[in-house]
Amino acid sequence: MISFLRRPKTTVGLDIGSGFVKAAVINHGGTEPELSRISYLPLVADAIVEGEIMDPTLVADTIRAVLSGLGSPVKQVVTAVGGRDVIVKKILMDRMREEDAREVIRWEAEQYVPFDMANVQLDFQILDPEADGLQMDVLLVAAKRELVDQRMLLLEEAGVTASVVDVDAFAIHNAFEYNYPDVSRGVVALVNVGHEISTILIQQDGVPSVTREVQFGSRHVREELRRMHGLSQDEAESVIQGRSGRAEEFSSLLTERSEELGMGIERALAFLSVDAALGRGLGAVYLSGGGARIPWLAETISSRAHTRIEIANPLQRLRISPEATAQFPADDIAPMLMLPIGLALRTAA
Repeated sequence: MISFLRRPKTTVGLDIGSGFVKAAVINHGGTEPELSRISYLPLVADAIVEGEIMDPTLVADTIRAVLSGLGSPVKQVVTAVGGRDVIVKKILMDRMREEDAREVIRWEAEQYVPFDMANVQLDFQILDPEADGLQMDVLLVAAKRELVDQRMLLLEEAGVTASVVDVDAFAIHNAFEYNYPDVSRGVVALVNVGHEISTILIQQDGVPSVTREVQFGSRHVREELRRMHGLSQDEAESVIQGRSGRAEEFSSLLTERSEELGMGIERALAFLSVDAALGRGLGAVYLSGGGARIPWLAETISSRAHTRIEIANPLQRLRISPEATAQFPADDIAPMLMLPIGLALRTAA
């Protein structure tokens, strides 16, 4: 008998960032998900700037090369969008069935979404479906249709289609939830430090509540090290990754730049009103992304947030096949795999 409900055996998560294109393949055919392959390549500078694709052909070529590096043909991927053209917000609605909510969600969203509703794609999830109150918590997601359409066209040029288009923050949450199942109580901040933008996700008791994008990334720090201290590209990269013995020389600059991200986390928490709403503060901050190891970043955030900081590891609990890390040092690249692994852990509905 043919089963039309069988999950795909493998899922390819494709993360198209401003600095790198990364892909991860997860095999769902066993008792537990297993990371079977990874592949990544840097993008030419300014091919993507602040989330805007400046050279689609060049980016599509890089996507094809990354997917080719997985070792077998790829036709479908799970990818994500993010940035200022995506809104994620927890709202209150009158309690109703999901099918009824789907009929009125666009009207409800008009109160919260600062985009032209005629050009927006919406989705939502009821967070407390079993509760009995008169109102329900709903997680609302809105993205400009142009952003999603551009991503689909880019994938088409690269020769693949998207089975799922997720949101960057949710992919980070997905990878974290799988690898840290015991961190399901209280308030934690997941911070993915990217090439140009850092994504902040505040979650309460395991549920995403607030997302925020901060114009802070490894590129900005690298450029300032080169401009202000005359470092070469490789020297600056070595400092950013914590491999340089000269990092102490640049502590003032690194701390000052790190303050920008610390302030972004504070603003996200203030928006949530954590202390007033829950009677308790932030439990921990988990850093990921290519800039997670910037010297003094963790110390600066810890000082501002008064909490512990950890480097999140998307490989912590995930089974890994020997082929997956045969070409790449897993410990070195783990933080930058948070997004593609979070995407690959999903399966098409």
